[in-house]
Amino acid sequence: MDYKAKIRTIPDYPAKGIMFRDVTTLMSDADAFAAAVADLCAPFEGAGVSKVAGIDARGFILGGAMAVRLGAGFLPLRKPGKLPYETWSEPYELEYGSDALHMHTDGVEPGEKVLLVDDLIATGGTAEAGVKLLRRGGADIASAVFLVDLPELGGSGKLKALGLDVAALVSFSGH
Repeated sequence: MDYKAKIRTIPDYPAKGIMFRDVTTLMSDADAFAAAVADLCAPFEGAGVSKVAGIDARGFILGGAMAVRLGAGFLPLRKPGKLPYETWSEPYELEYGSDALHMHTDGVEPGEKVLLVDDLIATGGTAEAGVKLLRRGGADIASAVFLVDLPELGGSGKLKALGLDVAALVSFSGH
């Protein structure tokens, strides 16, 4: 499957100089979406992943589908004020702002094997916040997986420096 051909690029969104990689076009194509989920899950089938942690919001779409395929539970990593129970919070910087991720304090059990998922890795701030939350809960992070990697922005390298395996279906050069 040519995943790059299924992803729309929108120049100067959300700010001038950003080339936004819109994965909703891939997700709206049933065959491409099914193939992407299968390809992202393939290395982890039978590997004992008990939860898939999806990053708000497109990571929820991928993560939910992947959790079902892997026979795992789904753990949402959400923006502030969205989870109803006690949470841990982890702030992070984006290439165009700042935010925080939250996770329920009982979201993972110590030693539980978790797969971290989002649609795209750019500067790595959001994913790094997810890693910190999962590790605070004692999770054993199997890997961090993405549809798209923007390697020039350094996010995948930042996660590798934290000792994680990182995988993406496609990479795009430039912002």
